[in-house]
Amino acid sequence: MRITVFGATGGIGGHVVRQALDAGHKVTAVVRTSSAFELEHPSLDVVRVPGLDAAEPLREAVDGSTAVISGVGPRGRKDGPVASGSTKSILAAMDAAGVRRFVAVSAAPLGPVPPDFLNRRVVFPLINLFAADVYADLRVMEADIMSSGTEWTIVRPPKLNSRALTGHYRTAIGGTVTRGYLVSRADVAHLMLSVVDDPATIGQPVGVGY
Repeated sequence: MRITVFGATGGIGGHVVRQALDAGHKVTAVVRTSSAFELEHPSLDVVRVPGLDAAEPLREAVDGSTAVISGVGPRGRKDGPVASGSTKSILAAMDAAGVRRFVAVSAAPLGPVPPDFLNRRVVFPLINLFAADVYADLRVMEADIMSSGTEWTIVRPPKLNSRALTGHYRTAIGGTVTRGYLVSRADVAHLMLSVVDDPATIGQPVGVGY
């Protein structure tokens, strides 16, 4: 496949780029002009853009792609509406280029509250309380994706860590993984690539966790 990756310098997006190349796909990595990105590969194209706040500069990057994968998201509580603003531009660029398949990362607290006590009574309430602005931004992003004309899948991980790829994790199509408290960025990237050609995940959020 030819895959365009947004957020290619981020924790999840970087893993998506490397795993896609290892799997033999052709990859277009979209990075900001000011960002350092030194990876080189015969099947990798790097498109540098000043930002993700306008669709037209992004159209070249998505044109001809089988799928677009977005690992864009806030790196901290003070980053502002990064996810929703960038995703609006990505969706507009995809529409202009006629690209349909879209996989984006969100977060577990936007999904159904799982029945286990720790998530239901402690983890989810605290996260929504102390990172309300972040999750408000992600809710706008998800709403825009769901109302778009794309064949979308939204991946919702819990707390992320930097452990190595395992390829072993639990998923819940349309739901949240019970007692799924952690997952690595590498495994989230693995799932995002796995769902690209899985028709069961089109038009669905997918929970993930160990």
